[in-house]
Amino acid sequence: MRYAGLAIAFVSAWCFAFSGPMAKYLIAAGLAPIEAVWARMAGAGLLLLAVLAVAKPSALRIPRSRLPFFGMYAVVAVAGVQALYFVAITRLPVGIALLLEFMAPVMVVVWVRFVRRIRLARAAFVGAVLAVVGLGIVVEAWQGLRLDALGLLLGLAAGACCAGYFLMSDSFGDDVDPLGLIAWGMLGAAVVLVPFARPWNIPWEAFTVSATPQGGVTLPVAGAYLWMVVIATVTAYILGVTAVRRLSAAIGATVASLEVIGGAVVAWALLGETLGGFQILGGLLVLSGALLAQTARTGPKAAAPVEHEPVAVSP
Repeated sequence: MRYAGLAIAFVSAWCFAFSGPMAKYLIAAGLAPIEAVWARMAGAGLLLLAVLAVAKPSALRIPRSRLPFFGMYAVVAVAGVQALYFVAITRLPVGIALLLEFMAPVMVVVWVRFVRRIRLARAAFVGAVLAVVGLGIVVEAWQGLRLDALGLLLGLAAGACCAGYFLMSDSFGDDVDPLGLIAWGMLGAAVVLVPFARPWNIPWEAFTVSATPQGGVTLPVAGAYLWMVVIATVTAYILGVTAVRRLSAAIGATVASLEVIGGAVVAWALLGETLGGFQILGGLLVLSGALLAQTARTGPKAAAPVEHEPVAVSP
């Protein structure tokens, strides 16, 4: 089951990797970035809702006691990550904002160890840190050392919301159907983002044309949008939640860092964006961190303080 979970997490990361490049086709056709995000969330939520209404209506039932959890998932795990990241990039270089968002693996392992009080193998900590260092090299973080303080806080908040996505995906019980959680989470996120995206101003005619991002290949915008919705959102979220349930939040978050590397590869193939030596080196470090993290094992929750207990190490 563990290797199956790792494979699912790997595929999920690659599905997520298409979101940025496909969004560039919508942006090239005239949509603002936040409008593209709203169209992505709304389209994916409506699609999954329609499929579940026909194929598995029971998945859409929300226990009354779980309404706060569903609301928090929509606001934090979906809308929060998207909105805070897009506000952050108005004040920070995109690479720095992306690096701050993907501080999530470190945040997750710290939360799991010191708040949930679950013993983690050193591999989980080292793998998470190694993945973040690799991401810093990929985005060449040293080029944005003069940081805006508010932008820094927004980027870290996006990372905290991203960590929340993994932690919440790992924490719900059998009374919550993962498919229903994802469907309502996406629709809830679309509702939360309405004041920012103002969908009534979206140039919907853009979906009827083809677009060519600078240096990229030409694709129909509608086709890019459908791929973003079906593969980079619905499929990616379903596989991501499934992987976290099989692996744990700490390991799933670190493996998910491969999304950045996958995005760079997809951008190279479709958009003509080159991969330099730093991107290749950083990518190898991220991959090494993900592979190291997946060797970790988690112990049972401690019933008492564990300050004097040794940290478990992977075999």
